[in-house]
Amino acid sequence: MDKSSSTSWLYRPWTQLLLISFVCFCDPGMYNSISGIGGSGQLDPTVAANTTVALFSATAATAFTIVPTLFDYLGPRGCLLISGWTYPLYSGSLLCYNYTKNAGFVITAGAILGIGAALLWTAQGDIMLSYPPEHQQGHAITWFWVIFNVGGAVGGFMSFGLNFHSTAGTVSNSMYIAFIIVMAFGWLITVFIPPPNRVVRSDRSVVQRRVKSGLQLGFGHQLNTAVKAYGDWRIIALIPMFFCANIPYSYQQNAVNGATFTIHSRSLNAALYWLAQVLGGLSIGFILDIPSLHRLQRSKLGWIITFVMTFSIYGSGYAFQWWANTRPKGKLDFADASESFQATGGAMAWCINTLKRPAMMQFAMNWGLLAGSLLIGLPMMWTITDTTIDDEEMNEEEPERKQLIEFKE
Repeated sequence: MDKSSSTSWLYRPWTQLLLISFVCFCDPGMYNSISGIGGSGQLDPTVAANTTVALFSATAATAFTIVPTLFDYLGPRGCLLISGWTYPLYSGSLLCYNYTKNAGFVITAGAILGIGAALLWTAQGDIMLSYPPEHQQGHAITWFWVIFNVGGAVGGFMSFGLNFHSTAGTVSNSMYIAFIIVMAFGWLITVFIPPPNRVVRSDRSVVQRRVKSGLQLGFGHQLNTAVKAYGDWRIIALIPMFFCANIPYSYQQNAVNGATFTIHSRSLNAALYWLAQVLGGLSIGFILDIPSLHRLQRSKLGWIITFVMTFSIYGSGYAFQWWANTRPKGKLDFADASESFQATGGAMAWCINTLKRPAMMQFAMNWGLLAGSLLIGLPMMWTITDTTIDDEEMNEEEPERKQLIEFKE
């Protein structure tokens, strides 16, 4: 067998999508498990909340400024190699905190992770949205979201098993060590991410970026382009949704899970939470790729389902929060966008959590912001077309595709 044929599977778009999915399974997925437990597994959630504020603030500050330029210089592979180590560093800082109570180290590690997360999610978005063919992008988003959130669920079940008999109120050292190992393995996977121009689709076209590199345009021109993009009314209409994407986590993880349940019940809750996101990803992915509907029809259907689900979930959530406010205090046991605005919203929400505002106030804020953001983004939906590739781009890419076909044949 020809050597190039035996290794070409690595350079296929879906192989790369699976690789980046498993990177996120191991790194952000495990991070989600830790944070989903409530207080990052600690008895006092204050340090975790302050750390998350530092993390989201660093992400918000860098995602809009230096990360796009770094991405143009380094590409997805370089960004992933640089960002990968920040995840085991964060888990290591929590392990260190168990011994030393050094909150400063945890907060610093969180800020470093914020920069790493901005790099990782920029690279992930490029791979997920530009590598698969346009008609399969819905499936690509679905499979990524499923694998990524399975990571959060697996981490939750790991914590549930390792802390099943714990009465300490905090997770064990062995759990943090397990997360460090898994996160380090995710970092190792990034060495198999090649440059985009080595990735070949099934029609033999090479993945090419559809805009000039920032290396050619210069930082000033690139920053000006970004500012103009954010000035588009369609982007402005979506900003509230970007902003609200990470806001509910502080309430869900600290005010509900961390404050209401025991450590092993918190772990089980976290696992079930991320499994629910797997089901959500499968459902919305199916909607995004229904072949009998046009893009506009699919977007309308997706919006309606999201709006109804928001009010259904928060309507029933109100009953829980009312009960939580009136019940006798004690822990429950079950054994019995984009990135910059997401991070800004997340930082704001975690700051409110750090200030120990009432849980009902956090709940009402989340409900109102999510519902309002859906309504503000509604007009943008009518601008959706059936393709995002125009004739000029097709003409620019065609010679490169033909040249590759001639070379291979």
